[in-house]
Amino acid sequence: MEEKIQLAVLFGGVSSEHEVSLMSAASILNHLDPEKYLISRVGITRDGRWLLFEGENSRMTGGQWEAPEYTVPAILSPDRADHGLLIFRGEQIERRHIDVVLPVLHGKNGEDGTVQGFCEIAGIPYVGCGVLASAACMDKEFTHSMLTLHGIPNARFIAVRQWEKETVQQLEGRMEQAGIAYPVFVKPANAGSSVGVSKAHDRQELLKALETAFKEDKKVLVEETLVGTEAECAVMGNLSPAAAADVGEIEPLRELYDYEGKYCDDTTALHIPARISPEAAQQMRSLAVRAYSLLGCRGLARVDFFVLKQGERVVLNELNTFPGFTHISMFPKLFCHGGMRYGELIDRLIAYAREER
Repeated sequence: MEEKIQLAVLFGGVSSEHEVSLMSAASILNHLDPEKYLISRVGITRDGRWLLFEGENSRMTGGQWEAPEYTVPAILSPDRADHGLLIFRGEQIERRHIDVVLPVLHGKNGEDGTVQGFCEIAGIPYVGCGVLASAACMDKEFTHSMLTLHGIPNARFIAVRQWEKETVQQLEGRMEQAGIAYPVFVKPANAGSSVGVSKAHDRQELLKALETAFKEDKKVLVEETLVGTEAECAVMGNLSPAAAADVGEIEPLRELYDYEGKYCDDTTALHIPARISPEAAQQMRSLAVRAYSLLGCRGLARVDFFVLKQGERVVLNELNTFPGFTHISMFPKLFCHGGMRYGELIDRLIAYAREER
């Protein structure tokens, strides 16, 4: 019988997407095959404490998992001789070997290359993109610049840095030079899941939107508004990545597809396949794989697009290097729609991690 893989699943995190991570991790844990994996569940609290969770998966969401009766302090050791976890049970330190880390962490301090770098130092393979690709895809200004440099269509934008303290007149002047007019989207350069994102229709709303975005990051993007279908493509693989057979469509039932619409309420409808032409869908899949490879992605990513109403022009919006894995998340839905089982999807991602490193 094949030896089980020692798997550490990281969840939570010091991030505005902490709660989503709990939902994604709970979903993944419920689909992992106990015949294949010996699973260590390691949660990171909002204030940065690392805890080995030993309770039921049903207690993952809502903060219940942090209760002392379910947890023991534990950390991922940076010492390669340990190659795994240090678990602190009173005065005793237990060393637990880990074969693969599955970092089910969204947003800052998890999807941005930080945890990936820690795993590199520890010498432990991990699921998903490496340090550079994770950081590059998290920084929306860098992503836009790379896409533009290589001829991949994306939104026009300007970057606004908090420390430069430009006047609103100077910002509007730069917007005009970049061909951007109201209404505009204002978003943190380094954040995910629409946290801190606003739509501004005039100068007053722009100032308010900048204030909101600067709470999440010191660098903010002001982007042109693209009118069209919001569509997403799932890509998986290492050196020979492939897109899911179908692309999905996001239909927000209110003006902004925000955090609540993605994870918390029923104000969004999903359509698989997307209600676009086969030609536009194929172009999306081709551009998604090209951008994935260009930015050095490995393992997985969800690539988001707009398909403009006029001429069905495809414009890439952003890449998410560890997208949501909740029951309503598009990445698993797209591959499962093509016939893959959810558990098989996770198995493949873990296999890619072991193959890559």
